[in-house]
Amino acid sequence: MALDDFLEELDEEVKAVNSSDFEIEIIETDFVPSFSDANITYDNLDTKKKKCKRLESCVLYVDIRNSAKISAERQPKTLAKMYSSFVRSMIACGRYYGGHVRNIIGDRVMIVFDKENCFTNAVDTAILMNSVCKHILNQRISSFEFSAGIGIDYGKMLITKSGAIRQGDEREFYRSLVWLGKPANTASRLTDLANKNGSYSKSRVCQGVHYPLTDVWSWTDVTFEQFLGSLEVTYSRSLRHKEEYFKSFFLKDLGPYTYSNSPILMTKSVFEGLKRARPNADSITNNWWSLEDLEVRDYNGEIYGGDVIFTAVKDI
Repeated sequence: MALDDFLEELDEEVKAVNSSDFEIEIIETDFVPSFSDANITYDNLDTKKKKCKRLESCVLYVDIRNSAKISAERQPKTLAKMYSSFVRSMIACGRYYGGHVRNIIGDRVMIVFDKENCFTNAVDTAILMNSVCKHILNQRISSFEFSAGIGIDYGKMLITKSGAIRQGDEREFYRSLVWLGKPANTASRLTDLANKNGSYSKSRVCQGVHYPLTDVWSWTDVTFEQFLGSLEVTYSRSLRHKEEYFKSFFLKDLGPYTYSNSPILMTKSVFEGLKRARPNADSITNNWWSLEDLEVRDYNGEIYGGDVIFTAVKDI
């Protein structure tokens, strides 16, 4: 097929799917669908219809910390064993509490839960994964300090079938279930932050005030916004500060400050759901979950984190 013909045909398909008479049917569900679900379909350009499902529940992601560095430093056979052990273990943990594996990309595993008991099942799964990483994988994979990050969110997700119908050995690579909505995105971003350590500095403006009668200097650190907000409008090269005795300023780096994020991170909706479902759980009554000072893109709520494990795993 000539390129012009290909582009014209593709344009017609996109136009058909986005036309006003192309119907999207959304079916509400309380259960995690599979790829073979008859109520989730590809785009049908003949019937001008596509079926999707919507689930309100918990979604969990888990992956290995520093996987890029580990991959660069380990031999291929060691890597194969490590990744196989990790993914196999995380899948088993997810299934133990009724979760459904719905995506595996490299070392990142996605687990989705049926709506009933989703808060307790998701958090218990996270605790089990954290326990297995610390007390089984770390013992059996002894060449480095093994750690993983886990993120959980709750909300409505639209499940749609994506890809194209193909036959033969490569058909699996051309199709997937896509989970659309903030919960999947937020849980994935929490996973990126979980169990990470580091340091950072803060840039500030150090401004000096001089009191001539007493010949005393006073210095304070302010943000760039605070400093600029203290300047009056001027059309000259001289600064006009609202403080009468302002005399000098310079840039200053504060820090370094260190941080250590918990290996399990969850949104406020998950934490509140857990408290409602299991108010007498040890992790709730003993305050093992605490507020984390984190910024997550496109999420403005509170984040709770903890390094919680099952004591039974310690005895293995």
